[in-house]
Amino acid sequence: MLSASDYGAIWLTLQLASLTTLLLLLVGLPIAWWLAHTRSAWRAPVSAVVALPLVLPPTVIGFYLLLLMGPHGWLGQLASTVGLGTLVFTFPGLVLGSVVYSLPFVVQPLQNAFEAIGDRPLEVAATLGASPLDRFFTIALPLARPGILTASVLGFAHTVGEFGVVLMIGGNIPDKTRVVSVQLFDHVEALEYTQAHGLAALMVVFSFAVLLALYRRRAQPRRGAE
Repeated sequence: MLSASDYGAIWLTLQLASLTTLLLLLVGLPIAWWLAHTRSAWRAPVSAVVALPLVLPPTVIGFYLLLLMGPHGWLGQLASTVGLGTLVFTFPGLVLGSVVYSLPFVVQPLQNAFEAIGDRPLEVAATLGASPLDRFFTIALPLARPGILTASVLGFAHTVGEFGVVLMIGGNIPDKTRVVSVQLFDHVEALEYTQAHGLAALMVVFSFAVLLALYRRRAQPRRGAE
């Protein structure tokens, strides 16, 4: 049986995942487009930076974000200067950390989708007088729609499952920074295994449903091609 604090953590997690996914798409689309088409020597270093959260422990990312967003970090000082106040142990801080931590789960599917389009459709549109922005919004984005959907789902699901990063920079403040993963940790730490089972089972069902939906969608074109 879920408690009121459990529902509060679930609601906060959904807000965090929704806002993070929106920001990830806004940030990830231009990065993925650039990575898919550039021949710059910076392509490999930028790709490596984007992919770092895939290999770094979440606590390492959380630690450096904590330093950056703290009162003595340049990001924390910048936020204070523009009137945003402190970022650590706040919901905006959680959003920023989640964007950093989930970035590769959005950029890589988008990059793959843009690369799969190829140059031919864009070249044809260019010969018809379409500007670069027209080609991006009227050709690239519609053709990359499956990749955008995959990136959105993966970014949302990965944010829901965060623990190390959100705990490091958000702490454990009810209705402010206590998300589902932290709430589950609290139940286990307090030996409240019945409540922990409820939240854990919810996470398992959610994760399975997300992966099942993605794999079914990927299988549809193959069945249609047969």
